[in-house]
Amino acid sequence: MADTKVKSTKPVNKTPPKSPSDPTKDRAAKRLSYDSNSSHEGAMAGEVSALEEAFRKFAIHGDTRATGKEMHGKNWSKLCKDCHVIDGKNVTITDVDIVFSKIKGKSSRTITFEQFKEALQELSKKRFKDKSDEEAVQEIYKLIEGKAPIISGVTKAISSPTVSRLTDTSKFTGSHKERFDPSGKGKGKAGREDLVDASGYVSGYKHAGTYDHKVQGSK
Repeated sequence: MADTKVKSTKPVNKTPPKSPSDPTKDRAAKRLSYDSNSSHEGAMAGEVSALEEAFRKFAIHGDTRATGKEMHGKNWSKLCKDCHVIDGKNVTITDVDIVFSKIKGKSSRTITFEQFKEALQELSKKRFKDKSDEEAVQEIYKLIEGKAPIISGVTKAISSPTVSRLTDTSKFTGSHKERFDPSGKGKGKAGREDLVDASGYVSGYKHAGTYDHKVQGSK
């Protein structure tokens, strides 16, 4: 009697094989997705970048040790003044000080950028009363975005008596005096060299140009 051998059969895979993907298309799709996300994040960051840049400029103003991450009350008041947040009508310097004290921590003397935005939100309600809360915040942001501290009180040059005496041409003597006319204007070459007047019949005649006047007067 012949032995019968049972052959094992493998299960048939009915799933159709995947078509080979194009690696170039895959990379392009990933790059497109990344660029889209990056541009979206950049747009979100751009909305506050100008405001944050202004915050940092005012935060480091007058303080060489400042990092720009926190702002003192003095610089906060200057920002509100220079950017016309203070209009003297709806918002005063007192309002600015009150909001700063309210927003900062009890033991802190500075505010962060996030606290800065909270303070602006408080002031926007007073500064733009006729607008909605969201519109008021945007309007107050526009006053500050891209701005920098206004440097005032620039030292003026102080005139020294010694310098004034040296530059006063009316007190010049000798050959130096001949270089300037009575008004203090330089004569140029005529003040440095003896120019010969060759326009008349006799060179250097002191009565040159008076002949016609004398003739007409005698008639």
